[in-house]
Amino acid sequence: MHHLAELAEKCGELPTSFFRFQVVEVWVFGALLDVPRDIDAIEVALVTDLPVEEVPWMSEPVGAEHWANSTRLSRNPFEARWRSKDAPVWNHRIERPALVWSAADGMNEEALVAVSDGTGELVRLAAPSEEDLRQRVQDEFAISLRALRRENQAYTDHRWSPGKLTPYSDALWRATTGYLDLLDVVN
Repeated sequence: MHHLAELAEKCGELPTSFFRFQVVEVWVFGALLDVPRDIDAIEVALVTDLPVEEVPWMSEPVGAEHWANSTRLSRNPFEARWRSKDAPVWNHRIERPALVWSAADGMNEEALVAVSDGTGELVRLAAPSEEDLRQRVQDEFAISLRALRRENQAYTDHRWSPGKLTPYSDALWRATTGYLDLLDVVN
């Protein structure tokens, strides 16, 4: 709980002009919202002010590594999923998350207390209907396919150019991972 509260505090302290994007919401999901027990990682969804096309499923926006270092996200036991403010935060893996911080309202003390007390169920989003979930997966699948094509082209364009290839190969790997995850759900 300490790490989650610290992350939420850091989000509120970051200068708005320092990064290419802003995190506007932090949601917690997964095992931390279940019955209290030791967990290996805190699953969080970080909602950015970027458009949906720039934050396909399981990808990281440009500058995410720098943001993660600035907030200590990268040094603490977090598993982060980046999301866009222009789409629902939930999907087939982010099930019924709980909002713990927003740029508009700051820290959600009620949610933090509920998660800490083992009553996270009380502050979680309602489950989407089966049709809403199906549509959400289809929307993410289409975005993910476009991202996969875009990252594949970027990798191809830079394959034999001078400089590091790692940013392009990592972006392609993430786009592929997200696409394959959604493909499994669609099929």
